[in-house]
Amino acid sequence: MLRLTLVEKEQFDSFIVHHRTKSHFLQSLSWGEFAKAKKNLIPYYLGLVNEQNEMVAATLLLQKKLPLNLCYFYAPRGFVIDYKKKELVHTMTKKVIQFAKEKNAVFVKIDPDIIKTSFNYENIENKNPDYEEIFETLKDCKFKHLGFTKNFETMQPRYTFRIDLEKSMEEIEDHFSKTTKQRIAKSMKLDTEVVIGSQKDIPEFYHLMMLTEARKDFVSYDEDYYETLYEVFNGNENSKATLFLGKVCFQKTMKSLENSLKSINDQISILPIDNLSKSTKTKLNELTKQKENIINEIEKYKEYKKEYGPEITLSAHMIIEYGDKAWVLYAGNHNILTETYTNYHTYYEHIKYCKDKGIKIYDQFGTIGDLSSDNPRLGLHEFKKKFGGDYVEFVGEWDYVIRPISYFLFTKLVPFYRKMIRNKSKEEIQNEVNKSQS
Repeated sequence: MLRLTLVEKEQFDSFIVHHRTKSHFLQSLSWGEFAKAKKNLIPYYLGLVNEQNEMVAATLLLQKKLPLNLCYFYAPRGFVIDYKKKELVHTMTKKVIQFAKEKNAVFVKIDPDIIKTSFNYENIENKNPDYEEIFETLKDCKFKHLGFTKNFETMQPRYTFRIDLEKSMEEIEDHFSKTTKQRIAKSMKLDTEVVIGSQKDIPEFYHLMMLTEARKDFVSYDEDYYETLYEVFNGNENSKATLFLGKVCFQKTMKSLENSLKSINDQISILPIDNLSKSTKTKLNELTKQKENIINEIEKYKEYKKEYGPEITLSAHMIIEYGDKAWVLYAGNHNILTETYTNYHTYYEHIKYCKDKGIKIYDQFGTIGDLSSDNPRLGLHEFKKKFGGDYVEFVGEWDYVIRPISYFLFTKLVPFYRKMIRNKSKEEIQNEVNKSQS
């Protein structure tokens, strides 16, 4: 006889982090505690246990209170269960819905990261052989599928890019696009630095997030949100949040450029002065143009040094580690010196970092399914694609409707309200960005 029960936090997290197929940071103790602190949600750590008191499935359920003593529950990337075991999934669903009914829930939402299909860097399709059977199992459990959305309409992205870090680093780099390799090499040649930051660097990270949001017209969170996220995930032995900072140290970069300038001058000095051949003239013109460009670059960096001091952080990325996976959760970038490609160098360094730590899956946490040329997020997709990961499509969201009338009102009115809030937040963020730049 299986029963659903509240379990000790440590016991719950140990089960989730070690689950062979469905371990995910959004089902972790850390995410539950963070959601409680910053998202006004109530976490419940539930385990399905057998007669020997062994946990066979589990889920983090986040409760959102609604007016009239109602609520709804959300299991982000849950349940943590073997979805190929139909009876187990049925039992888990039945028990969770019973729990939700006792709390006056309108519905229960799940969005398990069950892969529908994926495409590798060569665009070769790999279909999940268990997908259709699992899809039918969830339908049989009376979950309502919310459709195969193409953008960011759902609670979590339905598409992402994932890099298999069990491959050799050489093979991983071979899958990078040609331009990505070139840009990483150029960034390294300019002596850009990528360092691991600490909690004291959160304000700088937040500043870059604001610049990115203003530039790309999306809304994120306040500084305390990131501060709390960093604290919570680094306060649990099973999870970790790491800040990667991509910097330009002006003196180092100018020294690198001066070395390049010396090399060009040396090449010019050995060219014959008299009776230049056509090919030699062409070579001289090329070298002269390169020399002029480098001199201009050095002068530019001198001006930046006067304005910003000895160094500037151009990229700041937050990586979440949990179990054998890592996610690029947030990435903020400055709007100057993009020609240094510090963003590419930063990505490269945290891919290597995760590989060296024994992480198996590196998830870029979200892209789009609508690849039409007028999609404003196509640039984000193309950037992530350049790192050669598998383009993964998940099964999507499912709702178990408990109170149909309340559910209808919620799904019709709440999106309108959220749109109003988003528009207001955009104005607030733009005001913050303007203040920070003044």
